[in-house]
Amino acid sequence: MTRVLFVCTGNVHRSVLAERLLAARLPSGSAVRPESAGTEARPRPGMERSTRAVLEKLGGDGSGFAARRLTAPLVAGAGLVLGLAREHREAAVRLAPSAMRRCFTLKEFVRLAAGGVDGVRGWTDGETPRAQRRPVDEGVPGGTRERCGPAGPHGAVPYPAAPRSSAPGTLHGAAAPVLAFDVVVAAAATRRGSTGPVPAADDDVLDPWAQPYEVLYECAREIDRAVSRLALLLGGGGASV
Repeated sequence: MTRVLFVCTGNVHRSVLAERLLAARLPSGSAVRPESAGTEARPRPGMERSTRAVLEKLGGDGSGFAARRLTAPLVAGAGLVLGLAREHREAAVRLAPSAMRRCFTLKEFVRLAAGGVDGVRGWTDGETPRAQRRPVDEGVPGGTRERCGPAGPHGAVPYPAAPRSSAPGTLHGAAAPVLAFDVVVAAAATRRGSTGPVPAADDDVLDPWAQPYEVLYECAREIDRAVSRLALLLGGGGASV
């Protein structure tokens, strides 16, 4: 089981919605376990009433929830940490600096991982994707000397062997391979170091705290669109609302 930890401020609205909507969009039996926490959360059982209302309207399950504060062990033990704003990503890194390559905002990760995964998938006939080769691969046909990707929380993960292609530029038997979780995270981390800065609005989901129900609902729809794309990147997923 691989944990995806969503982080907001109070663990009342944004991270709760992200946790439960991702759970709803992942396929049955997925090895991904969504969780959430808040940088200033007060531990308490039960989900806030308006959060539960919009969650259930979008098809999520509001039962069995308990708010909790973000801690270093939570960050260190997660395979992926996704803040709902940059301040939450930075708070996670301060608690567990060694997890920096696994910490993003939700929207940032979806943006970077989508492009990174496309690069990893764009290979044929057993060749290690060039964008994902380590220096030892350079000049080695097919990248066969070294196939281990960057270390994830459970150690180095080999890049998946590419399916044999039936024609140049095509994959045999499927439109695209399903990539290992750590490979998707590593691809996003690699792209983060090579892309330019973006406006905060491209990375953050605005806090709906103390706003009208309509604002919370639109916030939930924005999160749902992002986690639906995330579910697809992690190997499953339903349509966003």
